[in-house]
Amino acid sequence: VDRAFLRSARGALKIARTLVALITLLCFVASGARGAYTALAAMETVITVLFLLLYLLSLDARMRCLFWPLADILNSVIAALFLLVVCLFAVIVKSNKGTLAGGVFGLILLVLCIVDVVLLSKKISLDKARGRSAPAK
Repeated sequence: VDRAFLRSARGALKIARTLVALITLLCFVASGARGAYTALAAMETVITVLFLLLYLLSLDARMRCLFWPLADILNSVIAALFLLVVCLFAVIVKSNKGTLAGGVFGLILLVLCIVDVVLLSKKISLDKARGRSAPAK
């Protein structure tokens, strides 16, 4: 377990994203909202938990078949786009207070996704050597 990741800004952001996604999911489920709202919140919760476990258990260093920070950025960008559409629709339609609360928490999650993209893009250096496949200098 990488305890330093938990204390880092990225770790705190992943935990915050997980909690806000879970709150969004609970709001949508409690309100009896449409399937798209609940499915998006559930997928975001599961994917964020998986990325949190990936970094927490240092599996990204062991599984070098994929450039994990780039996959994380792509996930955050796609999630932000879907959250923008779905949560704005939930806030505008506001069929009940649970849907409205879920939409507002989803928009907060959207902001956290954007912050995650910014932090990860600062970390990535595409010209940096990684793994054994990199040429020796």
